[in-house]
Amino acid sequence: MIRKATAVWNGSGKEGKGHLTTDSTVLNQTQYSFNTRFEDGVGTNPEELIAAAHAGCFAMKLSFNLSGANFPPQELNVTSHITFEEGTLKRSHLVLNAKVDGISEEQFSELVKDAEKNCPISRALNMEISVEYTLN
Repeated sequence: MIRKATAVWNGSGKEGKGHLTTDSTVLNQTQYSFNTRFEDGVGTNPEELIAAAHAGCFAMKLSFNLSGANFPPQELNVTSHITFEEGTLKRSHLVLNAKVDGISEEQFSELVKDAEKNCPISRALNMEISVEYTLN
């Protein structure tokens, strides 16, 4: 499987602007710029997209883990907080609110740890990854 996205940038780093498009067109010439990355402009930025990818990947991996252990989740609500300092991605902190019936805290914690380490985005990231969660 190969997935792709295209970035087009015009102009200088601070005054320029660009857009992102994915094959699925979920992003279709979606605007990004210095303001959307470092201030509060309208549009997206690379760090926000990494946060979305990490939250989504972790949620799906955990869902597979839970379902495989016969505890299919009712809901997994995951937020990734990406820390970007001094030009480097330093950390992804995942905050999970989970609704899963019948599972013990110990079983759940083990499946969360596995998803944290083994979702494909976690494996691709070269940064600290942590998870905090609330179960039911």
